Amino acid sequence: QLVESGGGLVQAGGSLTLSCVASGRTYALAWFRQAPNQEREFVATISWSGITRYYADSVKGRFTISRENAKKTVYLQMNRLKAEDTAVYYCASAARYLGVEIKTAGAYDYWGQGTQVTVSS
Repeated sequence: QLVESGGGLVQAGGSLTLSCVASGRTYALAWFRQAPNQEREFVATISWSGITRYYADSVKGRFTISRENAKKTVYLQMNRLKAEDTAVYYCASAARYLGVEIKTAGAYDYWGQGTQVTVSS
């Protein structure tokens, strides 16, 4: 089970931090997002150790993914937000090493209910 929090309304240029508490095995944790009438897209992912992190090109340099294994929590710090970041953000977990599928939504085992992020321009 994954439970996200931290979404909301923010002005362009502002910041938000999303949190996701996960249960079960969480080898990889990731954030995806889905805007209206668009497909779900990869945002960021982090391995168990926290050493390996990948970001979508659209958020690189603005978003930071991190995790606290003791709390089974993954975070997404979002800075310099843009209107095009508006979407429902989903937390996802995988119980195994994903390899080349690490940016693929279908490879993840569990999903949260999503949290809305709205950036006003």
